[in-house]
Amino acid sequence: MSAFIQQFPASTVLGYPRIGPRRELKRALEAYWDGRATRAELDQAGAEIREHTWRRLAELGLDGLPSNTFSLYDQVLDTAVLLGAVPARYRDAADPYFAMARGTDGLAPLRMTKWFDTNYHYIVPEIGPETVFKLDAAKPLAEVRQARALGYETRPVVVGPVTFLLLGSALDRLDEALACYEELLSALAAEGVAWVQLDEPALVGDRTPEELAAVRTAYERLGALGTRPALFVASYFGDLGESLPALAATPVEAVGIDLVRGGVPGVDLSGKTVVAGVVSGRDVWRTSPERALAALGAVRAGQVVVSTSCSLQHVPYSVADEPDLAPELRERLAFAEEKVAEVVALARADFRGSVPAGPSVPLSAPVVAEERGPYAVRAAAQAAHLRLPTLPTTTIGSFPQTGELRAARAAVTAGTLTREEYERRVEAEIERAIRLQERLGLDVLVHGEPERNDMVQYFAEHLDGFAVTRNGWVQSYGSRCTRPPILHGDVSRPGPITVRWSTYAQSLTDRPVKGMLTGPVTIVAWSFVRDDLPLRDVVFQVADAVREEVRDLEAAGLSIVQVDEPALRELLPLRRAAQDDYLEWAVAAYRRATSGASDRTQIHTHLCYSDADQILTAIDGLDADVTTIESARSGARILGAVQAFGRGLGPGVYDIHSPRVPGVEEVEELLRGAVAALPAERVWVNPDCGLKTRTYEQVEAALANVVSATRRIRAELDS
Repeated sequence: MSAFIQQFPASTVLGYPRIGPRRELKRALEAYWDGRATRAELDQAGAEIREHTWRRLAELGLDGLPSNTFSLYDQVLDTAVLLGAVPARYRDAADPYFAMARGTDGLAPLRMTKWFDTNYHYIVPEIGPETVFKLDAAKPLAEVRQARALGYETRPVVVGPVTFLLLGSALDRLDEALACYEELLSALAAEGVAWVQLDEPALVGDRTPEELAAVRTAYERLGALGTRPALFVASYFGDLGESLPALAATPVEAVGIDLVRGGVPGVDLSGKTVVAGVVSGRDVWRTSPERALAALGAVRAGQVVVSTSCSLQHVPYSVADEPDLAPELRERLAFAEEKVAEVVALARADFRGSVPAGPSVPLSAPVVAEERGPYAVRAAAQAAHLRLPTLPTTTIGSFPQTGELRAARAAVTAGTLTREEYERRVEAEIERAIRLQERLGLDVLVHGEPERNDMVQYFAEHLDGFAVTRNGWVQSYGSRCTRPPILHGDVSRPGPITVRWSTYAQSLTDRPVKGMLTGPVTIVAWSFVRDDLPLRDVVFQVADAVREEVRDLEAAGLSIVQVDEPALRELLPLRRAAQDDYLEWAVAAYRRATSGASDRTQIHTHLCYSDADQILTAIDGLDADVTTIESARSGARILGAVQAFGRGLGPGVYDIHSPRVPGVEEVEELLRGAVAALPAERVWVNPDCGLKTRTYEQVEAALANVVSATRRIRAELDS
């Protein structure tokens, strides 16, 4: 390798938001997808976002600037392209990258799931025996050159080989992948790059001896490369545990350690640079200087660098963009820009002396829920009351959020549209959704949620203890962004939230309409949560609020209430030792939220895009009468694990995160698989997820095919 290793800069971040301060990437992507912009115009928008990021980080005083953290869709998909892991069926598409991400009329997209325990979704690599790894380093090299032309030397960031292969279930291909990484390091060295960051978040989970051996193999081999940049292996989302000694024994020059979610390492790192993540990249609270300095002072290493615990892509851009927040709350907050300023300030402080940390918050026991009757008793009561056919058809909840609806909501906020006129428009949209579902022949209807901006934010706006932002956008996947609410105080429900709209929808039809609620775990998981109480205590506060809403919906005449928990798997701790405790209180919170319903009221829940097959026992423990779950995009893999599932189950029969409309035969095939795996009387028919991001034209065509396929299968079952 190079004879001289440049010292690591004193302050850095592991990554930064990439959607643009005003969601410029979202608008550029959607213009390109809709044919209103060229690929060159999309690429120019990306270049402008990158330039803004580097200039702003330099203005804030950050020493070490990362590059290759920008992505047009997803960093794992970028890594697949980097290594040539593009399945053959996509290579002839007009744009193979977006064909893998979103699909085309003739191609389904690659599977998508949650990035470890975050609400960010990544594209799962598809690595088969026929995959031939071949380096395409154009993107990281181009970003290095762009930054250098602006006067900035950067550190390219790439998903590391062990994490990438584990995500693609292909660790046996390590030797071939490492050849590409060696070639990449050589190319970066030739470009004059001093440091490269290889992200290995998979190392904070439980790793087998074989996987730890792969860590040693990978980094001994990359470290032995003759000419290369210095290697910085970044971990985050927890403690490295047994992976740290394996990594420390290799020739890598720097190791990143999450000191927010993990402890100070006990391993001797005196020969390494430690990039110490003491500023949280996962929350919006100001960093305690005392705690951060204590952690920094306790690290024993050749050099200690101040950094964020993970990429800042999980937080909004700046508190300065939130003038509506109460001053006393604003003073407690730090978004991405403010966190960078904290990193810079800590790097300039003297942290050689340790400062004692404060006491930890004690944990409390879950609240015991009232119990509903046994499932068999409930199922009989619901069957007699609802009188649904075999294979009942329904949707998950949301219908398309039209531009007119979003404009009307903005006009109310701006004061140019009265609340009364806005509510009339919402009612008209509810009727539109109801009439469409009746015309298509769906059995259980939804009101479409036109009054909701987001499935969590809407509830946060109606519960005490929450604040919402104006520009606090965070990327969920691709062009999809959310504004996580800020849960800063005790939670309570001042009054009914959804009853008006649900009862209006039910008044329009004789078919059952589902009341639609977001579950307590998901509301908390998709919010930035106060850090002065145990998480489970906060979840139970929200569960009590949801329970009141369930009771009011039932009292108003709704026979079906859906309480969604798509984030149940997301919050699962990465270490197995902590998982049982979490699942115990998370399941108890859900049962608390739904315990007020009578046996005749059918409780539904929904989970999506989160490897739910890994926690099927816990899902069964929720005791919902019907569970709808993502299945189509993941190739119906959930069906291999549901034979013992004892309640109603709706494995999704089409992927809503792609604009493509599934054919009748495609839906039939998925439905046949469900009926083969489960008794037909327990199978429901539904999409993978809500329809908010689709157009009415796409929704009508897709649901018509779903209903046609269901009728064919019903006829076969009856014959």
